[in-house]
Amino acid sequence: MPRPPPEDFALKETNPHLGGGKVSGDKLTSTYDLVEQMQYLYVRVVKAKDLPGKDVTGSCDPYVEVKLGNYLGKTRFFEKKSNPEWNQVFAFSKDRLQASLLEVTVKDKDFVKDDFIGKVFFDLNEIPKRVPPDSPLAPQWYRLEDRQGNKVKGELMLAVWMGTQADEAFPEAWHSDAAFVSGADGLANIRSKVYLSPKLWYLRVNVIEAQDLQPGDKGRYPEVFVKAILGNQALRTRISQARGINPMWNEDLMFVAAEPFEEPLILSVEDRVAPNKDEVLGKCAIPLQYVDRRLDHKAVNSRWFNLEKHVIIEGEKKKETKFASRIHMRICLEGGYHVLDESTHYSSDLRPTAKQLWKSSIGVLELGILNAHGLMPMKNKDGRGTTDAYCVAKYGQKWVRTRTIIDSFAPKWNEQYTWEVFDPCTVITIGVFDNCHLHGGDKAAGAKDTKIGKVRIRLSTLETDRVYTHSYPLLVLHPNGVKKMGEIHLAVRFSCSSLLNMMHMYSHPLLPKMHYLHPLTVSQLDSLRHQATQIVSMRLGRAEPPLRKEVVEYMLDVGSHMWSMRRSKANFFRIMNVLGGLIAVGKWFDQICNWKNPITTVLIHILFIILVLYPELILPTIFLYLFLIGVWYYRWRPRHPPHMDTRLSHADSAHPDELDEEFDTFPTSRPSDIVRMRYDRLRSIAGRIQTVVGDLATQGERLQSLLSWRDPRATALFVIFCLVAAIVLYVTPFQVVALLAGFYILRHPRFRHKLPSVPLNFFRRLPARTDSML
Repeated sequence: MPRPPPEDFALKETNPHLGGGKVSGDKLTSTYDLVEQMQYLYVRVVKAKDLPGKDVTGSCDPYVEVKLGNYLGKTRFFEKKSNPEWNQVFAFSKDRLQASLLEVTVKDKDFVKDDFIGKVFFDLNEIPKRVPPDSPLAPQWYRLEDRQGNKVKGELMLAVWMGTQADEAFPEAWHSDAAFVSGADGLANIRSKVYLSPKLWYLRVNVIEAQDLQPGDKGRYPEVFVKAILGNQALRTRISQARGINPMWNEDLMFVAAEPFEEPLILSVEDRVAPNKDEVLGKCAIPLQYVDRRLDHKAVNSRWFNLEKHVIIEGEKKKETKFASRIHMRICLEGGYHVLDESTHYSSDLRPTAKQLWKSSIGVLELGILNAHGLMPMKNKDGRGTTDAYCVAKYGQKWVRTRTIIDSFAPKWNEQYTWEVFDPCTVITIGVFDNCHLHGGDKAAGAKDTKIGKVRIRLSTLETDRVYTHSYPLLVLHPNGVKKMGEIHLAVRFSCSSLLNMMHMYSHPLLPKMHYLHPLTVSQLDSLRHQATQIVSMRLGRAEPPLRKEVVEYMLDVGSHMWSMRRSKANFFRIMNVLGGLIAVGKWFDQICNWKNPITTVLIHILFIILVLYPELILPTIFLYLFLIGVWYYRWRPRHPPHMDTRLSHADSAHPDELDEEFDTFPTSRPSDIVRMRYDRLRSIAGRIQTVVGDLATQGERLQSLLSWRDPRATALFVIFCLVAAIVLYVTPFQVVALLAGFYILRHPRFRHKLPSVPLNFFRRLPARTDSML
């Protein structure tokens, strides 16, 4: 496969005509100032009265046709109603207007041929304009006319106006470019919508002990464990070491639960009577609505629960005996953790579950989804390639979906959305998809929306109040290599309400306190993340219209932890790139030792003598040098957000066999059982190694970004700190600094805090090149 030119995969800066030319660099001037204005002709068909009967029975089944050139929209029809109410809006894009006359016709639905009742004409030159925030145009009554222009019986209430996509009627309107989409389901699937992720909680079940168990076989010591089920999550404790009818465990089980709590937690105490046979000794169901919620690490009260032989969930089973065994547990919903449902590298939200613990927002993120161009044909229709594209953007708990533009390789959305920002070190993800559910029904039941590509933007890499307009390449990795599917044109602005608040955020831990005071293990987090993504995709898939599973999983990077030779190579070379700086310093020092440049070597000798004679100058000199280098690099600071980089991801040079392995199913589809077991084990271990290598590379890249101005605020803070440190160290005797530093490092544990230190928090918030990984 020939390698495309590198500029084909590059980011392109653009200069669109935003907000009708009213956009300014710092302040909002109109509602839709980050998108290009699109003009629409709106027709609101409200109701009719006194319609004449056309059937033999003297009744009429009316509906309205709105016709403009080749475009024709129809309202629903009512049976036997002469005063129907429709209240439907039709929108005709001004770019596609092919006529100067708008016809609104009332017809009577019939089996053979629909009867004409009357019509109303409008000259497009006479139609008024409406600009929000003006109030909506009041509809008026119009007398119906026959084909010759004579007044007939019946009146129609209408409102007709010219407006933009900022109009309130826009999201719910029937669009002329969707004329061939059939059915209410099909139309619902093409409209723009906003979705909210369900509120997720961690549920901690601390199983302490059980009493008075009644095993079936009294002649042996029972091997007892507890199994807990919540929805599709099942966990079990180890077998109790206290062999008897009063076993003890004191073990924590963690689940993910989503509001509203629909399913109870079902616990069963079981006895292992044979290697593959367990006997249930008792069950209980606990509704989550009544479970304690805690905001910190203080223990909640434990409770005893009765165990029944058959638990009553929906009144189906009766209790077998009056006597009940008991189980002692401590159950709580954890409000102090952030439930991780995204890949940790691309988190868009880091707040704890409980709203009481949220800090105030630090700013606003605005996104204008303008258009895409050069999209590839994604499916066949009537023997030709076609694409019905829509965008999904996710930040925090809010997901937005643009309307679907039918049959276009250069769709224009021009939709603008806003999010509250609570942390600048977060990422917004924008994905482009091909809609395969336009006609509803059985035909589309098994269809899946196809991914066209995605873009990720880290907020901390954006300058405050600057409007970024760029065309991003949409890159997707296929089994036969990386492919550019087109480009998406975005406008982004990050406005900050308080610069001081935002700078203060850099000293805070990245995650809520509970993650550091009572950390969860890596395997626990992996399992809980998997459950969280499953719950989010299931709940959003039940919305109307649904945000489908394949879309949600692609946006949440569900498969990013799987083993891939290509990713491992990319992470290895990222580490080599980081170490490259140290190697360069080593080579430079070697050149000095070998007198390659005598002048430099003499200067280094002089500097060396000064530092030896005055050791107190060593630290201030280092900080002063770092300050000067930081200021020097400011000239070359990046002027655009990061984007998917094929070279960094090693996607453009991957071997076909490596890609075949990457796209192989997990577990593998290889025939031999032994090979399958070994291969899967190798891949799972290699996946962990890959993550560790990637994390090491991330730390090195964060170190590099201290002076690179990739995050302008963080570099500014560090550069100022270097200047202050240099001044302080110049005026403070070196011995004092050394003593204080030594005593601080060797301080007593009672003076140490469990939470990470301010420098560590600052370091963890620095951007790495993970944002550009494909």
